[in-house]
Amino acid sequence: MSVSIASVARLATDQMFAGLDGVLRKGAAAALSKGVDEGVYLNWRLAPDLLPLTRQVQFATEIPAREHIKGRPSVPMDADPDGEIKVPMGKEERAFTRINFLQHFILPNLYFHTTTTYLILRHLGVDIGKLDFMAAPPR
Repeated sequence: MSVSIASVARLATDQMFAGLDGVLRKGAAAALSKGVDEGVYLNWRLAPDLLPLTRQVQFATEIPAREHIKGRPSVPMDADPDGEIKVPMGKEERAFTRINFLQHFILPNLYFHTTTTYLILRHLGVDIGKLDFMAAPPR
């Protein structure tokens, strides 16, 4: 079985986004049931130098461009995995091969920000666990 950039990107992002959607729903329900303004949850940080929950979700969903990966045809994504792409990062531009961009930028960032979102909600007492985070991955 051949593994393609498109299949890895779609499977990984679909699973992480399903988990993110689920923990956010449970977070909203927990805030409502406890009579806590959602803004408290949305603005919570694990540490002073970490972004609040809203920004964690924003980065998780913007970096891999959720609908872009889902709606893009496989052929262009899989074409030339070793081809170079340039990505603006702040005031600079960084070059990646296409496969390295997925493996060393998109997926690690997605995992970091979805994990941080999960941990903020756990810290606030939302009843979520590993299976919520992983969104029942396929067997």
